[in-house]
Amino acid sequence: MTHIPFENRPAGCSDPLWRYSKNPIIDRYHIPSSNSIFNSAVVRFGDGFAGVFRCDNKAVQMNIFAGFSKDGINWDINPEPIQFEAGNTDMIVSEYKYDPRVTWIEDRYWITWCNGYNGPTIGIGYTFDFKKFYQCENAFLPFNRNGVLFPQKINGKYALLSRPSDNGHTPFGDIFVSYSPDMKYWGEHRCVMRPTPFEESAWQCTKIGAGPIPILTDEGWLLFYHGVITTCNGYRYSMGAAILDRDNPAKVLYRSRYYLLGPAAPYELQGDVPNVVFPCAALNEGNKVCVYYGAADTVTGLAFGYIDEIIDFVKQHHYNGNLPK
Repeated sequence: MTHIPFENRPAGCSDPLWRYSKNPIIDRYHIPSSNSIFNSAVVRFGDGFAGVFRCDNKAVQMNIFAGFSKDGINWDINPEPIQFEAGNTDMIVSEYKYDPRVTWIEDRYWITWCNGYNGPTIGIGYTFDFKKFYQCENAFLPFNRNGVLFPQKINGKYALLSRPSDNGHTPFGDIFVSYSPDMKYWGEHRCVMRPTPFEESAWQCTKIGAGPIPILTDEGWLLFYHGVITTCNGYRYSMGAAILDRDNPAKVLYRSRYYLLGPAAPYELQGDVPNVVFPCAALNEGNKVCVYYGAADTVTGLAFGYIDEIIDFVKQHHYNGNLPK
């Protein structure tokens, strides 16, 4: 098995996550047509890794592209966007695609993304080889974003996190979980987490959204998520984490009051959308984890940590406000 990318914690750093010393790993002009490459998904595949990448072109049209890597750092991204065939539906209309996530469930790789169909909603598709792709029914009515599947069924059903929103740059947002028996019809919607009061944890007081595929640990599901504060200079996106109950992910056991990683490096502070750390993928190997994140809506960065330290950090700096059940 190919090892995940990992770099030891730098001397003098005590943070729960630390940046790769050679960030960004994917530059904005990595393929000829791209204006930016960010908010992308990565999984193990074969003797290396595969990914689905958000690449906005120089007309700033949003689409998703497939890519492969031997080491998870150096990527060969197809310069042409993914062309989907019909999956469990003939209705595969899409005005745009962005912010994908990918996970293996049972016998295939499932992909979710923000799909343009009369506004943003959650698109779902699958692939077996990252060469042929099949598009399924949209999970929900518009408007919705940040669709993130759990990597296994929960109580016999597929489970999907999402963030109901509006058709613009949403100034609000809660995380919900929904269930499906067949990846086509979704229901049993339950609220998981809401933004926090400003005075309790301001970095996540405007809106929140699920990030990478949750990781199952002895403590429950480790969920990395993004939180947003509205500042006098606009939105600021940071990364936090929560522990969700293994059998009932609508139950939040712990949630970080402090962020794990906030925009601080030059490539996070400066770009098409400044002050953004936006996690979309995480790979774990034993206690090690690497998190892929979009930086300033322009490039792709990588951060590292230890799962037990992250869980301890979340428990130590736990926001224990009135969380929905």
